[in-house]
Amino acid sequence: VQLQASGGGLVQAGGSLRLSCAASGRTFGTYAMGWFRQAPGKEREFVAAISWSGGSTYYADSVKGRFTISRDNAKNTVYLQMNSLKPEDTAVYYCAVLIGSSWYRGEDFGSWGQGTQVTVSS
Repeated sequence: VQLQASGGGLVQAGGSLRLSCAASGRTFGTYAMGWFRQAPGKEREFVAAISWSGGSTYYADSVKGRFTISRDNAKNTVYLQMNSLKPEDTAVYYCAVLIGSSWYRGEDFGSWGQGTQVTVSS
């Protein structure tokens, strides 16, 4: 599976953005997917994940209630709706496929996309 993230940009605090992660391959609908982010000088951190059916979702405490992960298997795309953005949400956001057993560890994800920059100004 190859992944292409898009939708990042510059937004003021309190604003919204929707990220998209488009996947190639016929088996997209069988994969659980996740979003991670990495800010300058910081380690990559888990943001959100979704099961292959979309029936289960998981969020980092820092984004719970503000971000929503969803997917459209017919379009081979996973989305991350980000509302009430804060300056601390500034990072490069990556999507990836779950290949291991943990929903929260980056080491259990693969096929990383190239990332999309999100910058939130105060």
